Amino acid sequence: MIIQIFGVKNSAATRAAERFFKERRVSFQSVDLKKKPMAPGEIRRFVERFGLEQLLDREGAAYVDSGLKYLKTSEAELLARIEQDPKLLKLPLVRSANRLSVGEDESGWKAMLAVSPI
Repeated sequence: MIIQIFGVKNSAATRAAERFFKERRVSFQSVDLKKKPMAPGEIRRFVERFGLEQLLDREGAAYVDSGLKYLKTSEAELLARIEQDPKLLKLPLVRSANRLSVGEDESGWKAMLAVSPI
């Protein structure tokens, strides 16, 4: 089982996901989006599953500070902005095979462990 956690180091939710899997002695790959942006195909996988609206952190400071709250932008423009500033997303994004979760989603993380051998 390969679990990937996409997030940023100073995000409390990202740290919560890492702590969740560490406490259960499950190895994971942590991807710091400040150092290595998500591949467009990876972003698309989450968008197809949840929709772009579900992924955006409209309450976060990055969203408000970027002016997106007041701009009309296309999905392509939003995706380009997300690649530049991962804090626009509800972090962390967690993936295990075809199972995905967005944000601090402990029930989703437990579901990932329930179907995968540890």
